[in-house]
Amino acid sequence: MDKFLYKPSAAGRDMLREENLTYDDYASWDDGNRYELVDGRLELMSPGPNTAHQWISMEILKRITQTCSNEAVILAAPLDVILSPREVRQPDLVVVLRQNLHIVTKRGIEGAPDIVAEILSPSTAKRDKIGKMRAYAAYGIPEYWIVDPAACVLDQYMLAADGKYELSNVYAGEEPVVSPRLPCLAFAMQEIADSLPEALR
Repeated sequence: MDKFLYKPSAAGRDMLREENLTYDDYASWDDGNRYELVDGRLELMSPGPNTAHQWISMEILKRITQTCSNEAVILAAPLDVILSPREVRQPDLVVVLRQNLHIVTKRGIEGAPDIVAEILSPSTAKRDKIGKMRAYAAYGIPEYWIVDPAACVLDQYMLAADGKYELSNVYAGEEPVVSPRLPCLAFAMQEIADSLPEALR
């Protein structure tokens, strides 16, 4: 049986049904939409992020790069993080320490990066706070940031000994963001908030 099957939806559009897919299936599927591979099933991602989301993503990327380029590389979505043949995610931001650059390949990031970050939107909040958090913990990503663009707050989660994330800190205002993996960090969320044009606030 084909893994990709079509079934008419109530709206009159075709819906994709997936069965036990692998990275190779995922990589070969191109219908103009963005997907993640979640436990062997294609999961349709939300429409493209809004301008404020992208602005905040690039401002965080810029600040990490300014002070940490000798220690790490930081990459932005869309980029495949291949956690297993049946689990492929696309975090908004990915940090890989230079001693771990062997996981950076032409296909994407093959293995657990050192830090991943997701920037919330109304359509992704549940996925980012529940589904992705479980997946990132299960595959051993040591540090997970969730950024709330409306409040300009960064929740920092650290992987505990039991394999689950614990909320380590909540960064807002002028408090500098600190990471044990990136002691070179030198930015605060207030800088990110102040960088937003008036039209995006």
